[in-house]
Amino acid sequence: MSFQFAFGQIQENPVKKKYTISGYVKEAGSGELLIGATIYIPSLKTGTATNAYGFYSITIESDTFQLIVSYVGYSAKAFQINLDKNVNLDVEIAASNSLDEVQIVASRKPKISESTRMSVIEIPINQIKDIPALLGEKDALKVIQLMPGVQSGSEGNSGLYVRGGGPDQNLIILDDATVYNAYHLFGFFSLFNGDALNSIELTKGGFPARYGGRLSSVLDMKMKEGNKEELKGEVGVGILSSRLTLEGPIKKGKSSFLVSGRRTYIDALTRPFMPKDEQFGYYFYDLNAKVNYDFGGKNKVYLSGYFGKDKASARYDGGDEESNLSWGNVTGTARWNHLFNEQLFANTSLIISNYDFAISNSSKYDTDEYEFRTSSGIRDYALKIDLDYRPSPKHSIRAGLISTYHIFTPSAVVLKDEAIGSYRNDLTKIKALENGAYIEDDFTVNGRLKINGGLRVSHFLNEDRNYFRLEPRISGRYFVGEDLSIKASFANMNQYIHLLTQTGLGLPTDLWVPATKRVAPQQSNQVALGVAKDISKHDLTLSFETYYKKSDNVIAYKEGASFLALDIFESEDEDENTDEGLNWERNITSGQAWSYGAEILIQKKIGKFSGWIGYTLSFTQFQFDSLNNGEKFWARYDRRHDVSVVGIYQLKENTEKGKRITLSATWVYGTGNAITLPESQYNASTNTENGNYYTRVSDYSAMNDFRMAPYHRMDIGAQFHRTKKRGERTWEISFYNLYNRQNPFFYYSDTNENGNTILKQVSLFPILPSISYSFKF
Repeated sequence: MSFQFAFGQIQENPVKKKYTISGYVKEAGSGELLIGATIYIPSLKTGTATNAYGFYSITIESDTFQLIVSYVGYSAKAFQINLDKNVNLDVEIAASNSLDEVQIVASRKPKISESTRMSVIEIPINQIKDIPALLGEKDALKVIQLMPGVQSGSEGNSGLYVRGGGPDQNLIILDDATVYNAYHLFGFFSLFNGDALNSIELTKGGFPARYGGRLSSVLDMKMKEGNKEELKGEVGVGILSSRLTLEGPIKKGKSSFLVSGRRTYIDALTRPFMPKDEQFGYYFYDLNAKVNYDFGGKNKVYLSGYFGKDKASARYDGGDEESNLSWGNVTGTARWNHLFNEQLFANTSLIISNYDFAISNSSKYDTDEYEFRTSSGIRDYALKIDLDYRPSPKHSIRAGLISTYHIFTPSAVVLKDEAIGSYRNDLTKIKALENGAYIEDDFTVNGRLKINGGLRVSHFLNEDRNYFRLEPRISGRYFVGEDLSIKASFANMNQYIHLLTQTGLGLPTDLWVPATKRVAPQQSNQVALGVAKDISKHDLTLSFETYYKKSDNVIAYKEGASFLALDIFESEDEDENTDEGLNWERNITSGQAWSYGAEILIQKKIGKFSGWIGYTLSFTQFQFDSLNNGEKFWARYDRRHDVSVVGIYQLKENTEKGKRITLSATWVYGTGNAITLPESQYNASTNTENGNYYTRVSDYSAMNDFRMAPYHRMDIGAQFHRTKKRGERTWEISFYNLYNRQNPFFYYSDTNENGNTILKQVSLFPILPSISYSFKF
């Protein structure tokens, strides 16, 4: 209560009450919830954004004002609000290309200079679909590789190497479920079908406390919910695969479904051209499915899942000998959104995730049979609870916990050989419990300074060790001018599971294993400093960041060790519970890693012309006591310079004939990978009873001291859209590696006619044209 003295009398001036405006922001025509939509009050210069489930809440003093809701690529909406009580306001906004453009004078788009978060990449799904791709297969991970700070492992590969980290240091999440192997076709394509995705966000630094379990990045993807108003669909046919997506209401306005599937037909196309006694085949498929139900303003339930598999097979001698290699992922999420009140939102998820691969070989000679099978995998059962509390525009508080029960299967071997009367059936399983709890607050200190501070507590327990770690996080921004801010962040991360890999290609033979008493968790500390600028007049955003990351307890195979040396050929009488540890533990070594660099990104997300220019300067080194004589060496995926240029242009639409054309192009350049090559080779002889036996011996210098040739490539594409009575058809023509650059895939040593050792390069993809057709209805 406050008082004023006026005209000789004491007058009472009551304090204004505070009320809350809250609700969901949806896409008009489908009811799809929009993540990261902006809610802004120009007269108060304050606002908020929808969370990962489309919900927003803002609490302010009672007043009359204009409220504007906007989202990138959508037409903004304005509302006149007389706030004298709590208001529930659900908003539907339409994509700007589906109706005449609506101009709102006070409208504004989300600004990267305002957010406390840094090192975050968001790519509109429509841009992913417009960018030319290898063999016409639209691939979210390949598009993310075009961003600064993110690199691919090798030619055509979908693996992610983020700020010097390996592929195991990326947490890949699909609807809250962890995906452990995100690749089809031996790493050349990812398993994420763009037709089923609603949003993609990559965090590569400045991690908020809600994320944990990995050192380098978090790739968080949300599936579409499905159209709540009418049945929609899309069918596509390409050179490599075909796809089909259906979505529609179960109960109009209340519940909906989404089903999206894709399958290759390489096996079907090649089978008629193969000899009958020798058959080779390969295929992959993936299926996304989701259903949801809205029980009213306070409760929503979602069920979603992913199912995918790759299989390569070979049959010889009319079927008497057969080899198979298969791997696949299954994820499932049951989610419950509950609104306790206008300010407190909760999400609870039950999650299952399973990844496994198997290799088998069988043969039959007369009456004797031989069979060999080995498999590996990891299965998770998890419970996750997240709370989102917004008491005022100055505070956005999040808290939550996650508990995950891991079941690791490093090795399961079946060996049957009737010719020698041998049979073996070994199974290795390791069980572990991983827990995390966090709290964070994104709070405004004053008009210039805003900070996100948080703490995560992580815990890991298995049969022989109990780890407990505190992980502090902080990031902030400070305005130094109009739409110009300085940002800084620090994050401590711990990773309790490891990926044993030699190739870096994301092959299914890579093994997931837990931290143990002999193998400590990986740990990193990363600091970043940057500048963010919005150029609203041209719809541009500009960011510049520098970073430094130090990692400990990173692992690698010892020299000469491999996947096949881990458990498969272990002697039958060896006790795996001895102090020497499990076989895989004895074949790896732990060390340190350093990564530092600078990144520049200029991006335009909307308009007839959109795209980005990215540049990365980076340095990544390793040090292991048992490798390279204990000296530091460059990482294989260390690239000094990395450049990407992406452009998408929408030609003017012919409204009378319903025609429009989309042109797109990308150009990439990267310093060559660091590899190890022999300095010399010679023949060494060994005396045997049958004479001398000669073997080729190589002498190696320091690890990764040779640079492959630089990598560069241009891709172009054109999409021809035409709206018809029953839907829209699109023909797409694209060219991968337009100027036929012979980029190195790997090198090998050979001998020329003079007996001198020469180095030869193997290239993978020449210029590759592709054509595809899709129809939306």
